[in-house]
Amino acid sequence: MEKFFATCPRGLEPLLSGDIAAVGATELETVPGGVHFVADWRGCYAVNLHSRIATRVLWRVAHGHYAREDDIYRLALDAPWPKWFNADRSLRVDVVAVKSPLKSLEFITLRIKDAICDRFRADKNTRPDVDTRDPGVRVHGFLSADACTLYIDTSGTPLYQRGLRQKTVEAPLKENLAAGILRLTGWQPGTPLFDPMCGSGTFLSEAAQMALDIAPGAGGRSFGFQRLRNFRLETWKELLDAAQEAEKPAQSAQPAQLHGSDISPVAVRATLANLDRAGLLPAVSLRSGDLLEIDAPAPSGILIANLPYGERLSDLEELATFYPPLGSALKRKFAGWDCYLFTSDLRLPKLMRLTPGKKTPLFNGAIECRLFEFRMVAGSNRNQR
Repeated sequence: MEKFFATCPRGLEPLLSGDIAAVGATELETVPGGVHFVADWRGCYAVNLHSRIATRVLWRVAHGHYAREDDIYRLALDAPWPKWFNADRSLRVDVVAVKSPLKSLEFITLRIKDAICDRFRADKNTRPDVDTRDPGVRVHGFLSADACTLYIDTSGTPLYQRGLRQKTVEAPLKENLAAGILRLTGWQPGTPLFDPMCGSGTFLSEAAQMALDIAPGAGGRSFGFQRLRNFRLETWKELLDAAQEAEKPAQSAQPAQLHGSDISPVAVRATLANLDRAGLLPAVSLRSGDLLEIDAPAPSGILIANLPYGERLSDLEELATFYPPLGSALKRKFAGWDCYLFTSDLRLPKLMRLTPGKKTPLFNGAIECRLFEFRMVAGSNRNQR
């Protein structure tokens, strides 16, 4: 059994813990930004393959206390790196720190890289090249106030890169954040889902994959664990074959009732291209339309939207004029629907003149956001309460 740490967008840790528990991992410990767990390598492969929430799955390979940079160098030098990967794999090292007294993360990164290369020279009389763009192996260092933990990345490129998105529009959501928001709404396949500001179609793509039981890691992407010396092709092939056999054809997803629209024809075309490339287009109904005017596609269901972010003063003023008619449109057009609006603008409920049933804190990268829930009835939400 090995120790791992899976990272995720902040606010989605409980959902990630559920994903990890589902593959049989043990000793789960949820912390801000991720979940520690213990599993065998089959479990590690399975989290990479099946978790819609994880960003990376990191294998813990060294841990020790430090007082200065040389202590971290010695910790890294003592680790048997040639046992874990070959020198012909290019290398990248990343370091993050919380409350570390050391001044330069760049210098720590360099010292860890030097230690790995020095260990290879001592053991194999060769060393890996450094490649910061497309490395064969990624090593991550995490510094607390007095301890350093070293990890090897078993995911490679971030897991939210499903390999499906071809075209993007401004400020697209990462796929694992979109999947987490969908799960927080309680949406289930068979319930109408409507994204009236679909952008490049991330919510619709994630919902279609859920409806068709498509594992998020089964789309042909590669993983970091495939480049490690202990990689077991038979175990991975068994997991991947089982996942692909469980998939449903896209034509079978019509009962999933997935609907998308956008006021921008460019966004609708981007969504169409992305869904078509992923083979998901038959599962989704698309149209152009203004959220303030468009009719609901069903008598009830779940509406979900990633609202524009007001990053400039002029944007904030424009949004302030958009919110009141948005509240009116939801009351007028979407009675019977549960509406979920994701935004960094905390003024939204007051300006919409609606009271949220829930407001869930989430982070889109470093931006603090809220997922607001509005259960719509005819007339004012105030009357419902």
